[in-house]
Amino acid sequence: MPKTSERFDPAGYATVADRIALFWGAYPAGRIVTELHSRLERDGVVEITFRAAVYRTAEEAAPAATGWAAERVGDGEVNSVACLENTETSAIGRALANLGFSASRQRPSAEEMAKAARHAAGRLTVVRESPPPPPLDEALQRRADAVRDLLALIDTAEAAGFRARRAERLRRTLLDGTPGEELVARVERGLRGWLLRRGV
Repeated sequence: MPKTSERFDPAGYATVADRIALFWGAYPAGRIVTELHSRLERDGVVEITFRAAVYRTAEEAAPAATGWAAERVGDGEVNSVACLENTETSAIGRALANLGFSASRQRPSAEEMAKAARHAAGRLTVVRESPPPPPLDEALQRRADAVRDLLALIDTAEAAGFRARRAERLRRTLLDGTPGEELVARVERGLRGWLLRRGV
């Protein structure tokens, strides 16, 4: 079914930021590398193409997955002011989806669906179909969500006076490997208790 055949509801799609959070939760020593592949002008229309590559470890020589994206300057409000950045973000989203990080049941990101909606309005001439989504790893999703939420809780505690050195140590503990559910739960209980005692 073409992407543009139904009304686009952003709530049903994850953002690229959600996918990035999942990736760092699973591969804290990984890398996301982007490259401006081309910037071409034809008949007064500028098209930008980015390639993104994701690596699961610092030592990995070949990317675990890649993704491509192309956008046109002036196509929609975002591309009128930040086409380069938007294209790079889309390429990262594709690469992470190709690695299995969709952060929702839908493979396309919210950004890709917005692009498809612009196409439906007659602003673009090309929309590429996505292959069927890979199965969602529920356990990995839950673990990445828990780590992401706990990192946000650490930020909240630090803003409320939690010592910066302790906060950084907790962040390293969470990001320097794959923390178990028991550790995540223990740290969360401790931080929530600390915030409660301070009336936050």
